[in-house]
Amino acid sequence: MRPAAMRVLVSVRNVDEALIAADAGVDFIDLKEPSAGALGGLPTSVIAEVVNALRSHGHAMPISATIGDLVPDQRATILDRVAAVGACGVNHVKVGIEGHPAAGKLIEALAESRWPVVPVFIADQGLDAAAVQQACAARPMFAAVMVDTASKSVGSVIDRIDASALRVFIERVKASGAWAGVAGALRLSDIDVLRELAPDFAGFRSAVCEGDRATALSRARLQALLRRVHEARTVLLDH
Repeated sequence: MRPAAMRVLVSVRNVDEALIAADAGVDFIDLKEPSAGALGGLPTSVIAEVVNALRSHGHAMPISATIGDLVPDQRATILDRVAAVGACGVNHVKVGIEGHPAAGKLIEALAESRWPVVPVFIADQGLDAAAVQQACAARPMFAAVMVDTASKSVGSVIDRIDASALRVFIERVKASGAWAGVAGALRLSDIDVLRELAPDFAGFRSAVCEGDRATALSRARLQALLRRVHEARTVLLDH
């Protein structure tokens, strides 16, 4: 079933941040190490610790975790990492898909994995339409497909990717039956555009930190984000 309006995914790096985000009422928790890259991976011991802490505190929202920034031709390493992260009890394992000749083979391998993978297309150099279509065609093996950016210091994905390209991506993913996700240095000021694009969920880190994305999660910024998204949902539902 599709969500009625855009949901919020927040990326966290430890138990304290995860509980702050969960208590605030985010829809999805994502585990990553922001200082280690766009999809920087946490140690599996930390991933398992966060999953256990969230569940023991009664939080049932889906949890995803990244495997780290690896290029598509590192297929064996990627599959090993997917298995290690998946075994930590997360609901989804996020794998970055960069534009690369080996991207197709990697998508094939991920679709055959026993673990619940979410392909994340890294779109700094544009979206590979053929690779996106391949991932969509693998449905139901991929419950969600995302777009993200590797470089977070030169604007959000909204600034860097043409709105028409993002719209085509979102519509294509939704048409496949998978959930469409958008991330990439998103800010509060992007929410009106996101409302128009209508992804199923949007991922945030930079917008909810004390400083840059590698600093600590801010309760105040997180609450401001959730209020702004709620306002956008209300506008959408009133139309």
